[in-house]
Amino acid sequence: MKRFLYFFLIAYCFFLFLVSREIGGLPYGLIIDISFVLILITALATTPKEDWNGLNVSLFYTLLLWLLVSLFEGFNPGSSSLGWINEIRSTAIYPFVAVLLGLVIFRTRRDLDLFLILVMVCSTLASLNGIKQLYLGPSDNERKFLLENASTHLLWGHLRVFSFYSDAGQFGASQAHIGLMAIILSLAPIKTWKRILLLLCGAINIYGMLISGTRGALFAIVIGGFVAIALGKNYKALLCGGFLVIALLGVLKFTTIGDSNYQIYRLRTAMNPEDPSLNLRLSNQRNLALYMHDYPFGNGPGVTGYYGKLYNGDKYLSRVEPDSYFVKIWMMYGVVGLTIWFSVMMYILGSCCGMVWQIEDKVLKVKMIALTAGCAGILFCSYGNEVMNLIPSSIVVYLSWVFIYKSPLLIPGKEILT
Repeated sequence: MKRFLYFFLIAYCFFLFLVSREIGGLPYGLIIDISFVLILITALATTPKEDWNGLNVSLFYTLLLWLLVSLFEGFNPGSSSLGWINEIRSTAIYPFVAVLLGLVIFRTRRDLDLFLILVMVCSTLASLNGIKQLYLGPSDNERKFLLENASTHLLWGHLRVFSFYSDAGQFGASQAHIGLMAIILSLAPIKTWKRILLLLCGAINIYGMLISGTRGALFAIVIGGFVAIALGKNYKALLCGGFLVIALLGVLKFTTIGDSNYQIYRLRTAMNPEDPSLNLRLSNQRNLALYMHDYPFGNGPGVTGYYGKLYNGDKYLSRVEPDSYFVKIWMMYGVVGLTIWFSVMMYILGSCCGMVWQIEDKVLKVKMIALTAGCAGILFCSYGNEVMNLIPSSIVVYLSWVFIYKSPLLIPGKEILT
Protein backbone atom coordinates (compact mmCIF):
# COMPACT_ATOMS: atom_id res chain seq x y z
CA MET A 1 0.00 0.00 0.00
CA LYS A 2 2.74 2.48 0.96
CA ARG A 3 4.57 1.80 -2.34
CA PHE A 4 1.38 2.31 -4.33
CA LEU A 5 0.70 5.61 -2.55
CA TYR A 6 4.23 6.81 -3.19
CA PHE A 7 4.09 5.94 -6.89
CA PHE A 8 0.70 7.68 -7.08
CA LEU A 9 2.29 10.78 -5.55
CA ILE A 10 5.13 10.73 -8.09
CA ALA A 11 2.67 10.56 -10.98
CA TYR A 12 0.44 13.23 -9.41
CA CYS A 13 3.40 15.63 -9.26
CA PHE A 14 3.62 15.47 -13.06
CA PHE A 15 -0.09 16.17 -13.58
CA LEU A 16 -0.88 18.58 -10.72
CA PHE A 17 -0.99 21.72 -12.85
CA LEU A 18 -3.00 19.97 -15.57
CA VAL A 19 -5.66 19.11 -12.98
CA SER A 20 -5.47 22.57 -11.46
CA ARG A 21 -5.83 24.35 -14.81
CA GLU A 22 -8.47 22.11 -16.38
CA ILE A 23 -10.66 21.55 -13.29
CA GLY A 24 -9.73 24.27 -10.80
CA GLY A 25 -11.69 25.29 -7.74
CA LEU A 26 -9.57 23.52 -5.11
CA PRO A 27 -6.07 23.90 -3.62
CA TYR A 28 -4.74 20.82 -5.42
CA GLY A 29 -1.24 21.39 -4.06
CA LEU A 30 -2.50 20.22 -0.65
CA ILE A 31 -2.93 16.73 -2.10
CA ILE A 32 0.88 16.47 -2.00
CA ASP A 33 0.87 17.23 1.72
CA ILE A 34 -2.02 14.82 2.34
CA SER A 35 -0.25 12.10 0.34
CA PHE A 36 2.95 12.48 2.36
CA VAL A 37 0.95 12.23 5.60
CA LEU A 38 -0.90 9.11 4.41
CA ILE A 39 2.34 7.47 3.26
CA LEU A 40 3.99 8.30 6.60
CA ILE A 41 1.07 6.86 8.60
CA THR A 42 1.05 3.72 6.44
CA ALA A 43 4.83 3.34 6.80
CA LEU A 44 4.65 3.73 10.59
CA ALA A 45 1.93 1.08 10.78
CA THR A 46 3.41 -1.49 8.41
CA THR A 47 7.20 -1.11 8.27
CA PRO A 48 9.26 -3.49 10.43
CA LYS A 49 11.45 -1.81 13.03
CA GLU A 50 14.69 -2.97 11.39
CA ASP A 51 13.79 -1.24 8.09
CA TRP A 52 13.94 2.14 9.84
CA ASN A 53 17.68 1.56 10.18
CA GLY A 54 17.84 2.67 6.56
CA LEU A 55 17.65 6.26 7.82
CA ASN A 56 21.14 5.98 9.28
CA VAL A 57 22.85 7.52 6.25
CA SER A 58 24.45 10.91 5.67
CA LEU A 59 21.74 11.89 3.15
CA PHE A 60 19.13 11.84 5.92
CA TYR A 61 21.29 13.84 8.33
CA THR A 62 22.31 16.53 5.84
CA LEU A 63 18.67 17.17 4.91
CA LEU A 64 17.77 17.18 8.60
CA LEU A 65 20.41 19.89 9.08
CA TRP A 66 18.87 21.96 6.28
CA LEU A 67 15.39 21.47 7.77
CA LEU A 68 16.64 22.74 11.16
CA VAL A 69 18.21 25.80 9.50
CA SER A 70 14.89 26.50 7.79
CA LEU A 71 12.97 26.11 11.05
CA PHE A 72 15.31 28.53 12.84
CA GLU A 73 14.67 31.02 10.02
CA GLY A 74 11.14 31.24 11.42
CA PHE A 75 12.61 33.72 13.93
CA ASN A 76 13.79 35.97 11.09
CA PRO A 77 11.76 39.20 11.34
CA GLY A 78 12.05 39.84 7.61
CA SER A 79 9.26 37.45 6.59
CA SER A 80 5.74 36.81 7.87
CA SER A 81 4.96 33.49 9.54
CA LEU A 82 2.56 32.53 6.72
CA GLY A 83 5.21 33.25 4.08
CA TRP A 84 7.79 31.24 6.06
CA ILE A 85 5.69 28.10 6.63
CA ASN A 86 4.43 28.00 3.03
CA GLU A 87 7.90 28.47 1.54
CA ILE A 88 9.74 25.90 3.64
CA ARG A 89 7.26 23.24 2.53
CA SER A 90 9.04 23.00 -0.83
CA THR A 91 12.42 24.31 0.30
CA ALA A 92 13.05 22.01 3.27
CA ILE A 93 10.07 19.90 4.41
CA TYR A 94 9.33 18.10 1.12
CA PRO A 95 12.94 17.02 0.48
CA PHE A 96 13.33 15.79 4.06
CA VAL A 97 10.04 13.86 4.14
CA ALA A 98 10.42 12.52 0.57
CA VAL A 99 13.88 11.16 1.35
CA LEU A 100 12.87 9.82 4.79
CA LEU A 101 9.98 7.84 3.31
CA GLY A 102 11.96 6.74 0.27
CA LEU A 103 14.79 5.35 2.40
CA VAL A 104 12.29 3.33 4.43
CA ILE A 105 9.92 2.15 1.69
CA PHE A 106 11.99 1.35 -1.40
CA ARG A 107 14.09 -1.78 -1.05
CA THR A 108 14.37 -3.61 -4.38
CA ARG A 109 15.75 -3.11 -7.87
CA ARG A 110 12.21 -3.59 -9.16
CA ASP A 111 11.20 -0.48 -7.16
CA LEU A 112 14.00 1.37 -8.94
CA ASP A 113 12.84 0.18 -12.37
CA LEU A 114 9.22 1.12 -11.65
CA PHE A 115 10.36 4.59 -10.59
CA LEU A 116 12.42 5.06 -13.76
CA ILE A 117 9.64 3.83 -16.04
CA LEU A 118 6.99 5.94 -14.29
CA VAL A 119 8.90 9.22 -14.58
CA MET A 120 9.88 8.55 -18.21
CA VAL A 121 6.29 7.68 -19.21
CA CYS A 122 4.86 10.75 -17.44
CA SER A 123 7.53 13.02 -18.90
CA THR A 124 7.02 11.67 -22.42
CA LEU A 125 3.27 12.24 -22.14
CA ALA A 126 4.07 15.82 -21.13
CA SER A 127 6.29 16.21 -24.22
CA LEU A 128 3.55 14.86 -26.47
CA ASN A 129 1.07 17.29 -24.93
CA GLY A 130 3.59 20.07 -25.50
CA ILE A 131 3.88 19.11 -29.16
CA LYS A 132 0.08 19.23 -29.34
CA GLN A 133 0.13 22.73 -27.79
CA LEU A 134 2.63 23.92 -30.39
CA TYR A 135 1.09 22.43 -33.54
CA LEU A 136 -2.63 22.03 -32.73
CA GLY A 137 -2.98 24.81 -30.20
CA PRO A 138 -3.58 24.98 -26.43
CA SER A 139 -6.86 24.14 -24.71
CA ASP A 140 -9.22 26.88 -23.54
CA ASN A 141 -7.84 26.80 -20.01
CA GLU A 142 -4.27 26.80 -21.31
CA ARG A 143 -5.14 29.91 -23.33
CA LYS A 144 -6.25 31.60 -20.12
CA PHE A 145 -2.85 30.79 -18.62
CA LEU A 146 -1.14 32.25 -21.69
CA LEU A 147 -3.14 35.47 -21.45
CA GLU A 148 -2.03 35.86 -17.83
CA ASN A 149 1.61 35.05 -18.68
CA ALA A 150 1.98 36.45 -22.19
CA SER A 151 5.12 38.43 -21.33
CA THR A 152 7.06 35.23 -20.55
CA HIS A 153 5.33 32.62 -22.72
CA LEU A 154 4.55 34.46 -25.97
CA LEU A 155 7.81 35.93 -27.26
CA TRP A 156 7.90 37.63 -30.68
CA GLY A 157 4.76 35.74 -31.63
CA HIS A 158 6.23 32.36 -30.67
CA LEU A 159 4.78 30.10 -27.99
CA ARG A 160 7.02 28.87 -25.21
CA VAL A 161 5.48 25.47 -24.60
CA PHE A 162 4.66 24.60 -20.97
CA SER A 163 2.53 21.42 -21.34
CA PHE A 164 1.23 20.08 -17.99
CA TYR A 165 3.70 22.06 -15.89
CA SER A 166 3.71 25.31 -13.93
CA ASP A 167 5.60 27.21 -16.64
CA ALA A 168 7.89 26.77 -19.64
CA GLY A 169 11.03 27.03 -17.51
CA GLN A 170 10.09 24.02 -15.40
CA PHE A 171 8.90 22.12 -18.47
CA GLY A 172 12.12 22.66 -20.39
CA ALA A 173 14.43 21.75 -17.52
CA SER A 174 12.40 18.67 -16.64
CA GLN A 175 12.37 17.44 -20.26
CA ALA A 176 16.14 17.90 -20.50
CA HIS A 177 16.54 16.03 -17.20
CA ILE A 178 14.40 13.02 -18.14
CA GLY A 179 15.57 13.01 -21.76
CA LEU A 180 19.19 12.79 -20.62
CA MET A 181 18.32 9.96 -18.22
CA ALA A 182 16.55 7.99 -20.96
CA ILE A 183 19.48 8.32 -23.37
CA ILE A 184 21.98 7.22 -20.71
CA LEU A 185 19.77 4.25 -19.77
CA SER A 186 19.69 3.18 -23.44
CA LEU A 187 23.44 2.57 -23.19
CA ALA A 188 23.01 -0.19 -20.60
CA PRO A 189 23.42 -3.84 -21.65
CA ILE A 190 19.67 -4.41 -22.09
CA LYS A 191 17.40 -5.95 -24.74
CA THR A 192 17.44 -4.20 -28.11
CA TRP A 193 13.73 -3.31 -28.16
CA LYS A 194 14.05 -1.67 -24.74
CA ARG A 195 17.09 0.28 -25.97
CA ILE A 196 15.10 1.56 -28.95
CA LEU A 197 12.18 2.62 -26.73
CA LEU A 198 14.55 4.47 -24.39
CA LEU A 199 16.23 6.29 -27.29
CA LEU A 200 12.81 7.28 -28.66
CA CYS A 201 11.75 8.46 -25.21
CA GLY A 202 14.97 10.48 -24.90
CA ALA A 203 14.51 12.08 -28.32
CA ILE A 204 10.89 13.07 -27.61
CA ASN A 205 11.87 14.64 -24.28
CA ILE A 206 14.82 16.53 -25.76
CA TYR A 207 12.46 17.90 -28.41
CA GLY A 208 10.16 18.93 -25.58
CA MET A 209 13.07 20.88 -24.11
CA LEU A 210 13.65 22.66 -27.43
CA ILE A 211 10.04 23.78 -27.90
CA SER A 212 9.89 25.09 -24.31
CA GLY A 213 12.28 27.90 -25.25
CA THR A 214 14.10 27.34 -21.94
CA ARG A 215 17.68 28.23 -22.79
CA GLY A 216 19.27 27.21 -19.50
CA ALA A 217 17.99 23.64 -19.93
CA LEU A 218 20.77 23.11 -22.49
CA PHE A 219 23.29 23.12 -19.66
CA ALA A 220 21.43 20.36 -17.83
CA ILE A 221 22.35 18.13 -20.77
CA VAL A 222 25.92 19.47 -21.04
CA ILE A 223 26.77 19.17 -17.33
CA GLY A 224 24.82 15.96 -16.86
CA GLY A 225 26.47 14.47 -19.93
CA PHE A 226 29.97 15.23 -18.65
CA VAL A 227 29.12 13.70 -15.26
CA ALA A 228 27.75 10.57 -16.96
CA ILE A 229 30.81 10.12 -19.17
CA ALA A 230 33.19 10.64 -16.24
CA LEU A 231 31.36 8.14 -14.00
CA GLY A 232 31.37 5.59 -16.80
CA LYS A 233 35.19 5.32 -16.47
CA ASN A 234 35.38 5.18 -20.25
CA TYR A 235 38.13 7.64 -21.10
CA LYS A 236 37.69 7.21 -24.87
CA ALA A 237 34.03 8.10 -24.43
CA LEU A 238 35.07 11.02 -22.21
CA LEU A 239 37.31 12.41 -24.93
CA CYS A 240 34.82 11.77 -27.75
CA GLY A 241 31.88 13.04 -25.71
CA GLY A 242 33.80 16.11 -24.62
CA PHE A 243 34.74 16.84 -28.22
CA LEU A 244 31.13 16.46 -29.40
CA VAL A 245 29.79 18.73 -26.65
CA ILE A 246 32.43 21.40 -27.36
CA ALA A 247 31.64 21.12 -31.08
CA LEU A 248 27.91 21.55 -30.42
CA LEU A 249 28.50 24.57 -28.22
CA GLY A 250 30.89 25.94 -30.84
CA VAL A 251 28.25 25.63 -33.55
CA LEU A 252 25.74 27.45 -31.34
CA LYS A 253 28.26 30.10 -30.36
CA PHE A 254 30.11 30.87 -33.59
CA THR A 255 27.69 30.04 -36.42
CA THR A 256 24.15 30.86 -37.48
CA ILE A 257 23.30 27.31 -38.58
CA GLY A 258 19.64 26.57 -37.87
CA ASP A 259 18.63 30.17 -37.15
CA SER A 260 15.61 29.75 -39.41
CA ASN A 261 14.21 27.45 -36.72
CA TYR A 262 13.00 29.58 -33.80
CA GLN A 263 13.75 26.92 -31.16
CA ILE A 264 17.38 26.64 -32.27
CA TYR A 265 17.67 30.43 -32.56
CA ARG A 266 16.42 30.93 -29.01
CA LEU A 267 18.69 28.15 -27.70
CA ARG A 268 21.64 29.91 -29.37
CA THR A 269 21.01 33.05 -27.29
CA ALA A 270 22.08 31.08 -24.20
CA MET A 271 25.63 31.33 -25.59
CA ASN A 272 25.51 35.10 -26.02
CA PRO A 273 27.15 37.01 -23.13
CA GLU A 274 25.58 40.22 -24.49
CA ASP A 275 22.05 38.84 -24.22
CA PRO A 276 19.85 41.60 -22.69
CA SER A 277 18.02 39.15 -20.43
CA LEU A 278 21.31 37.81 -19.01
CA ASN A 279 22.73 41.29 -18.45
CA LEU A 280 19.53 42.43 -16.73
CA ARG A 281 19.81 39.49 -14.32
CA LEU A 282 23.45 40.26 -13.59
CA SER A 283 22.62 43.94 -13.02
CA ASN A 284 19.81 42.98 -10.62
CA GLN A 285 22.17 40.69 -8.72
CA ARG A 286 24.76 43.47 -8.34
CA ASN A 287 22.09 45.79 -6.93
CA LEU A 288 20.82 43.00 -4.70
CA ALA A 289 24.31 42.42 -3.30
CA LEU A 290 24.35 45.96 -1.89
CA TYR A 291 21.07 45.34 -0.07
CA MET A 292 21.97 41.85 1.14
CA HIS A 293 25.26 43.04 2.65
CA ASP A 294 23.38 43.97 5.82
CA TYR A 295 21.43 40.69 5.98
CA PRO A 296 23.84 37.75 6.39
CA PHE A 297 20.88 35.51 7.37
CA GLY A 298 18.60 36.90 4.67
CA ASN A 299 15.07 38.21 5.10
CA GLY A 300 13.54 34.80 5.76
CA PRO A 301 11.80 32.12 3.64
CA GLY A 302 8.72 33.45 1.89
CA VAL A 303 10.03 36.98 1.44
CA THR A 304 10.39 36.67 -2.34
CA GLY A 305 8.74 34.82 -5.21
CA TYR A 306 5.07 33.80 -5.15
CA TYR A 307 4.72 33.79 -1.36
CA GLY A 308 6.64 37.04 -1.12
CA LYS A 309 4.03 38.78 -3.25
CA LEU A 310 1.20 37.03 -1.40
CA TYR A 311 2.27 37.48 2.23
CA ASN A 312 5.09 40.06 2.24
CA GLY A 313 4.06 42.55 -0.41
CA ASP A 314 5.29 45.45 1.73
CA LYS A 315 8.90 44.19 1.70
CA TYR A 316 11.54 45.28 -0.81
CA LEU A 317 12.57 41.72 -1.74
CA SER A 318 8.99 40.78 -2.60
CA ARG A 319 9.29 43.10 -5.60
CA VAL A 320 12.60 41.61 -6.79
CA GLU A 321 12.40 38.59 -9.10
CA PRO A 322 15.10 36.10 -8.07
CA ASP A 323 15.27 34.46 -11.56
CA SER A 324 17.43 31.75 -10.00
CA TYR A 325 17.03 29.26 -7.17
CA PHE A 326 20.54 30.09 -5.95
CA VAL A 327 19.60 33.78 -5.76
CA LYS A 328 16.29 32.96 -4.10
CA ILE A 329 18.06 30.97 -1.36
CA TRP A 330 20.47 33.91 -0.91
CA MET A 331 17.60 36.38 -0.56
CA MET A 332 15.74 34.19 1.94
CA TYR A 333 18.63 32.70 3.96
CA GLY A 334 21.45 35.19 3.35
CA VAL A 335 25.03 34.32 2.50
CA VAL A 336 25.22 32.07 5.58
CA GLY A 337 22.21 30.02 4.53
CA LEU A 338 23.30 29.94 0.87
CA THR A 339 26.69 28.56 1.93
CA ILE A 340 25.04 25.83 4.03
CA TRP A 341 22.57 24.91 1.29
CA PHE A 342 25.21 24.80 -1.44
CA SER A 343 27.51 22.73 0.79
CA VAL A 344 24.68 20.26 1.44
CA MET A 345 23.91 20.00 -2.29
CA MET A 346 27.55 19.51 -3.26
CA TYR A 347 28.09 16.96 -0.49
CA ILE A 348 25.09 14.93 -1.67
CA LEU A 349 26.17 15.14 -5.32
CA GLY A 350 29.77 14.25 -4.45
CA SER A 351 28.76 11.30 -2.28
CA CYS A 352 26.41 10.05 -5.03
CA CYS A 353 29.30 10.17 -7.52
CA GLY A 354 31.51 8.27 -5.08
CA MET A 355 28.91 5.53 -4.59
CA VAL A 356 28.27 5.15 -8.31
CA TRP A 357 32.02 4.98 -8.99
CA GLN A 358 32.29 1.82 -6.88
CA ILE A 359 29.35 -0.12 -8.38
CA GLU A 360 30.48 -3.19 -10.33
CA ASP A 361 27.12 -4.46 -11.67
CA LYS A 362 26.98 -2.99 -15.21
CA VAL A 363 23.20 -2.59 -15.53
CA LEU A 364 22.77 -1.12 -12.03
CA LYS A 365 25.74 1.19 -12.61
CA VAL A 366 24.21 2.70 -15.77
CA LYS A 367 20.92 3.29 -13.93
CA MET A 368 22.74 5.06 -11.10
CA ILE A 369 24.80 7.10 -13.58
CA ALA A 370 21.55 8.24 -15.22
CA LEU A 371 20.12 9.35 -11.86
CA THR A 372 23.33 11.11 -10.77
CA ALA A 373 23.83 12.89 -14.09
CA GLY A 374 20.21 14.07 -14.02
CA CYS A 375 20.62 15.47 -10.51
CA ALA A 376 23.83 17.27 -11.48
CA GLY A 377 22.13 18.81 -14.51
CA ILE A 378 19.12 20.02 -12.53
CA LEU A 379 21.34 21.50 -9.79
CA PHE A 380 23.30 23.46 -12.39
CA CYS A 381 20.07 24.52 -14.16
CA SER A 382 18.84 25.97 -10.89
CA TYR A 383 21.45 28.69 -11.13
CA GLY A 384 19.55 30.10 -14.10
CA ASN A 385 15.97 29.25 -13.08
CA GLU A 386 14.03 28.16 -10.03
CA VAL A 387 13.88 24.47 -10.96
CA MET A 388 14.97 21.89 -8.42
CA ASN A 389 12.45 22.84 -5.72
CA LEU A 390 9.47 22.76 -8.11
CA ILE A 391 7.53 19.68 -9.15
CA PRO A 392 8.00 17.38 -10.91
CA SER A 393 11.79 17.96 -10.94
CA SER A 394 11.97 18.09 -7.15
CA ILE A 395 10.39 14.69 -6.45
CA VAL A 396 12.51 13.06 -9.18
CA VAL A 397 15.72 14.51 -7.72
CA TYR A 398 14.86 13.56 -4.12
CA LEU A 399 14.09 9.95 -5.02
CA SER A 400 17.14 9.79 -7.28
CA TRP A 401 19.21 10.54 -4.17
CA VAL A 402 17.36 7.80 -2.31
CA PHE A 403 18.01 5.11 -4.91
CA ILE A 404 21.66 6.08 -5.32
CA TYR A 405 22.28 5.91 -1.57
CA LYS A 406 20.43 2.59 -1.36
CA SER A 407 22.02 1.11 -4.49
CA PRO A 408 24.42 -1.25 -2.63
CA LEU A 409 21.47 -2.69 -0.65
CA LEU A 410 18.76 -2.93 -3.34
CA ILE A 411 17.44 -6.49 -3.52
CA PRO A 412 17.73 -8.09 -7.01
CA GLY A 413 14.86 -9.91 -8.67
CA LYS A 414 12.02 -9.32 -11.17
CA GLU A 415 13.79 -6.35 -12.73
CA ILE A 416 12.19 -4.72 -15.77
CA LEU A 417 14.98 -2.65 -17.32
CA THR A 418 17.36 -5.50 -18.13
